[in-house]
Amino acid sequence: MTKKPLNLIDSELDRSRLFRHLPKFKSLFCDCAPAENILRFRGLREGMEWTILTLTLIRKEEDFLWGSAKDLLECAIKQASFRLRGVYTFDLLTFDFQHETKTFNYNELSEILVNSSQRIKPGEQILIRYSTCFGLLQKMVDEPWGKVAFRSAVEVFRDKPGLLYTLVKRMLKPAEFTHGPVIALLNDLSASPLYYPHDENQNIFLQKLIREQSQNAIEFPPEVFVQDINGLKEIIAGTAN
Repeated sequence: MTKKPLNLIDSELDRSRLFRHLPKFKSLFCDCAPAENILRFRGLREGMEWTILTLTLIRKEEDFLWGSAKDLLECAIKQASFRLRGVYTFDLLTFDFQHETKTFNYNELSEILVNSSQRIKPGEQILIRYSTCFGLLQKMVDEPWGKVAFRSAVEVFRDKPGLLYTLVKRMLKPAEFTHGPVIALLNDLSASPLYYPHDENQNIFLQKLIREQSQNAIEFPPEVFVQDINGLKEIIAGTAN
């Protein structure tokens, strides 16, 4: 079933952790579901369509935080399913879960899911927002019973030489040879970030990647950002400003 496009700017996704430091877009659409944990968005800015690719990361040593957050989300979804009528998907877009596990109320999210489900028909989507949690709820078909398929995109990683290069290269692969501008964002939720600006080996790998991308880009070199506890850092410069 064809999804009805939903402009996520209307629901203030641009104010989420994922987008609040990026260039501002007039419209923003999500091409779900994620492939290899990479979320793909289309944004309109200055009369041009942009491709925005995001990958959320957390270290293996800290993945218990994501596990706890995922349990809370799944509890909310399971509880809501008992009161729904129809088959739905829920795609998690962003969740600042390090600061939420002690205050997050899955009963409240469950209530939002139930109330929101009543506002959409088969094929339609609605953006669910609860605190820092943003997700897309889509109704697939009407049924006398309820079911929600939960999909998330969080990459658990073990640090190793060349990992940053590998991750960014993988992110940009779907956008190679594109004619429009591209933004890629590594959203690192780890307390000990992957990216170290003064790491000589990382910088060597990044320079290699920059050379490769300059050869692949038809009109616009990609712009790559890393967002972590140290803020937002541009590691490959393109056209965004």
